[in-house]
Amino acid sequence: MNKPYVYITRKLPEDVVAPFREKLNIDMWDSAEESVEYNKLLEESKKADGLVTMLSDPIDEALLNQTETLQVVANLAVGFDNIDIDAAKKNGITVTNTPDVLTDTTADLTFALLMAAARRLLEAADVIKQGKWEHWSPLLLAGTDIHHKTIGIVGMGRIGEIVAKRANGFDMNVLYHNRTRKQKAEEELGLNYVSFDQLISTADFIVSLVPLTDETYHLFNADVFRSMKSEAIFINASRGKVMDEMALYEAVKSGEIKGAGLDVFEEEPISEDHPLLTLEEVICLPHIGSASLETRYRMMELSLKNTLHVLEGKSPLTAVD
Repeated sequence: MNKPYVYITRKLPEDVVAPFREKLNIDMWDSAEESVEYNKLLEESKKADGLVTMLSDPIDEALLNQTETLQVVANLAVGFDNIDIDAAKKNGITVTNTPDVLTDTTADLTFALLMAAARRLLEAADVIKQGKWEHWSPLLLAGTDIHHKTIGIVGMGRIGEIVAKRANGFDMNVLYHNRTRKQKAEEELGLNYVSFDQLISTADFIVSLVPLTDETYHLFNADVFRSMKSEAIFINASRGKVMDEMALYEAVKSGEIKGAGLDVFEEEPISEDHPLLTLEEVICLPHIGSASLETRYRMMELSLKNTLHVLEGKSPLTAVD
């Protein structure tokens, strides 16, 4: 009997893929860095039983409607806004993602962004690299304290809870806003549930960890930035389109807020002449929230396990509802 055919849209390490070749006929895009060409993706999806995809791959209605044998799309990410879930459901295609395995790693990066923005770490490193450290002064690169400040987390999912744990270690007052209250987390982590407006106007650090939906698109807009404290620092480690980038740029440039730390953007990758890159008060990272070797390997393995389970007629480990 022929093995099910699976196409992976990036070149993954062979030591991850090899254990699955016994049961699956696997082919991959020839680059580990560059996105698969859309025409190639269309061509492969017509004959594939399974696709292992990246967050940057557009798995749209046109692609899903023209598939003939496709049973599963395993997205190597927690998010899945690159996939037309309704079209997948209509065509009987299972969609999976990789939650849990990246929770701690992404929370670490989120808090690292907060710390770097607050203490001006990248600016300080550049001073030395550029040979500008000529003397010490009392306010040389003076940043903002983190300890005993108020952090406001918008989106209290798995990652939000771990960020809250990190914040507790810095003796921070933790506020949160979520679609539903998390009573257990409030009790265990000492969280305080507040309205979105109260969080925005009160917190010293506002952290976005919300998924991208119709309701959260440009949730952080000019009015919201205007309502923040002038000393507030905005952190986004969720999805780029939940913020209005140009409104953020204007808010930081005009001094409405103190700064920002961003791991995501409305369109990725951003260009080297993006306005946000001109602001020293803004730290920009290339979407590396889960980018530790340990976590990325676990994400790859989980995606392949999900694919194999579906193709063997079993329930996937982490299906998207």
